[in-house]
Amino acid sequence: MSLFSMMGALEIGLIFSLVALGVLISFRILNFPDLTVDGSFALGGAVAATLIAGGTNPFAATVAAMAAGALAGFITGWLNVRLKIMDLLASILMMIALYSVNLRVMGAPNVPLITSPTVFTMLLPDNVSWLPDYVTRPLLLLGVVIVVKLGLDYFFLSQQGLAMRSTGANSRMARAQGVNTGHEILAGMALSNALVALAGALFAQSQGGADISMGIGTIVIGLAAVIIGETILPARRLILTTLAVVVGAVLYRFFIALALNSDFIGLKAQDLNLVTALLVAVALVLPATRRKLFPRKNGGA
Repeated sequence: MSLFSMMGALEIGLIFSLVALGVLISFRILNFPDLTVDGSFALGGAVAATLIAGGTNPFAATVAAMAAGALAGFITGWLNVRLKIMDLLASILMMIALYSVNLRVMGAPNVPLITSPTVFTMLLPDNVSWLPDYVTRPLLLLGVVIVVKLGLDYFFLSQQGLAMRSTGANSRMARAQGVNTGHEILAGMALSNALVALAGALFAQSQGGADISMGIGTIVIGLAAVIIGETILPARRLILTTLAVVVGAVLYRFFIALALNSDFIGLKAQDLNLVTALLVAVALVLPATRRKLFPRKNGGA
């Protein structure tokens, strides 16, 4: 695999690590099976691309995309908390609705950004950067991921973050301690989908446009990244868990890039979904295999 392919895989992996952090919040911390991710990822790309194509500053467009994703996640939580719709069904309803919303936002199946400014071209202009574009973009994304990861670590050590964690761990006990679990679910779902929409906005600007189908399979990638990260770097501390899912997302993209760039295997671009399914299957099997190979010793038993 060439250096260009490796850096491309790193770039996409860092973008999807934001998705993995969002999925970590909903699935692991809140214990909320959220399929809104497929729609909010595309929503973030649609809002950012439409605003940028209309002349809006790319940074303002990216913030607007995060706000749109947060609203989508909030509505999913509201359907569950206020209308008492089952969590999984509420997320499915929102995911379906967002397909039409995204078409409305873009006004077309896709919005190109080939000649439009993006956060990458504004922060890394060609006449200033002495490194190739395929090197500077991953470095910029790495900085964004580090800031988001450290921000989440700090938040979940705060009183509000601990209340959110207790809601997912044991909602009945949390309510007994005076925690408004409904508010925590709404806030957590908004935060989760805001991160996913941020990833969608950066993905659209990185790839040169937004497409209505860009969010298909996003939840699968996010879950695979979480499972791979937790298997490779098992940890009880949340600080290490957030690091693990970032590593899992990057490794996931590297595995896909390696498979598609290995000529002896004979895989092509149309085999991407097959490779994705196989990697997810392996990721799901890894935890059980690891427990069999390395059983924990019962101290004092």
